[in-house]
Amino acid sequence: MADQPLTLKQKITKFFAYLLLISAISATLAYFVARFTFIASAEYDLFSRVFSVLLFFAEVFIIFQGIGYVIEIVRVIVKYKEIKEAREEQFVLHTQPFVAVLVPSYFEPIEVLHQTIISCYNMSYKNKQLYLLDDSRYELPEYQAEKYHAYKEQLEALCAEYKINLFRRKWRGAKAGIINDFVDFIEGKPKEGSQCIYNILKDKRNKPKYMAVFDADQNPFVDFLEPLVAKMEAESDLAFIQTPQYYTNILKNRVARASGMQQVIFYEYICQGKGAKTAMVCCGTNVLYRIKAFVAIGGFDETSVTEDFATSVIFHYNGWRTAYDSRVGAFGRGPEDLTQYFKQQFRWSLGTLGLFRKLVIDFFKNPLALSWGNWWEYFISCSYYLYGGVYIILLLAPICFILFNIPTYLADAAVYGAIFIPYIIVTVLAFVWTIKKRGYGVKELFLGQYLICVTFPIYMKAGFFALIGKKSKFQVTQKGATHILSLRYLWPQLTMCFICLLGLVWGINRLIYEREPFTAIVLNNLWCLYNFIILSTTLYFNNARAR
Repeated sequence: MADQPLTLKQKITKFFAYLLLISAISATLAYFVARFTFIASAEYDLFSRVFSVLLFFAEVFIIFQGIGYVIEIVRVIVKYKEIKEAREEQFVLHTQPFVAVLVPSYFEPIEVLHQTIISCYNMSYKNKQLYLLDDSRYELPEYQAEKYHAYKEQLEALCAEYKINLFRRKWRGAKAGIINDFVDFIEGKPKEGSQCIYNILKDKRNKPKYMAVFDADQNPFVDFLEPLVAKMEAESDLAFIQTPQYYTNILKNRVARASGMQQVIFYEYICQGKGAKTAMVCCGTNVLYRIKAFVAIGGFDETSVTEDFATSVIFHYNGWRTAYDSRVGAFGRGPEDLTQYFKQQFRWSLGTLGLFRKLVIDFFKNPLALSWGNWWEYFISCSYYLYGGVYIILLLAPICFILFNIPTYLADAAVYGAIFIPYIIVTVLAFVWTIKKRGYGVKELFLGQYLICVTFPIYMKAGFFALIGKKSKFQVTQKGATHILSLRYLWPQLTMCFICLLGLVWGINRLIYEREPFTAIVLNNLWCLYNFIILSTTLYFNNARAR
């Protein structure tokens, strides 16, 4: 594919991508320089300067995240020539080495596990064995004896029906711990309390070479393993190959649809860009590991609630490469209400922000531990969840001007508009163009971004926990139920929504009676209106079932 000449359409696409990147960087630099100049030269009181500097850092954060996204787009186009048909090279499978298929479970609904086990069982790859890693804590006092005993029997009956291995151990370390204990078990070093019932490996010499991991609600397609094993066999320095996650419940659920759109942006562009640089991070499910590499680094990092992401860094520290295959190989269910989504996002943000703090320390200790490209990829990914603090600053900026006349931008409104409008046009164009290239609608794109905005209190909490080094218990995202949150649990979002509305009303009042500075009041009113619209979607997402 790489040796074939580019078609005219591909040349135009590549030219447009480079033009988009250059325009985005140029507009960003112009905006950055102008904002810095305004702050340095403005003659305002100390409070206004401090708030303006905070706003400036918030804007810098968004700018660098946007540039990072555009860079991933360009990488995809440069490697694959065409965005719409970006696919990795396929390898021919000559042998079928032994693969262990793992499904970690913590009190997952039996009907959910049933579907996943059937999907794993039906995979066409012959030389495999399935293992249900049952991490349910039956000794916990909050579970009634009759209830968990019945669940345990149902689980064992399900595994017996399909002749599935059932692995249990003495609990520690949640998902990371049970996978580590399983690997020790098959390596002949079982931990205390480890046991595997039903089809225990009869030939101890025939140990798995690879292991595929699926969350309890992820269902692989029949041909999931063949292309991944073929690539692993061809490239012996690959530690793992990550594949996408796609949700099937997006048509009748608003939260699942919006979060699914976030997955699209991540898996269809960002991951492909990372894969092109062999800097892909592990996402914990729908992934194939090389057990030799896994053992070499000591297994999963059990200190993080996002053990997969943290372990990716260790692989790269130790010289292993990682890959991404964009072929959709499995499907599952997205979070079905705000409770589930908030739990998921808190876990992800706490883990990655905790890792971000560690990476900053590691970078200053040993900047040569990773390539500069890999450092960039990790810093961009790990810092993403700082968005909670950034968004609250963006919310407060126009309100402070309208209600208290605090000039946070420290610049003439017309001049500010002249530098801001080109920047916002280029960045929005980049998002819309790439999303439409893959056949998705603009409405879905913005709903996905609005759901992120609504989650700002969760990100702020995770950021604070990460800053002080506070740990949090691993929380499983529940499946199969949709609940409407009481409004008292949404008070941060609704309070800020009301304050934006108050700012808008007061801003209109200022336009009527003060009139000056007219342009500045109009621009800040527009921001209040826009933020009010975004935060009002809290109620839209809280009633998650779509018609």
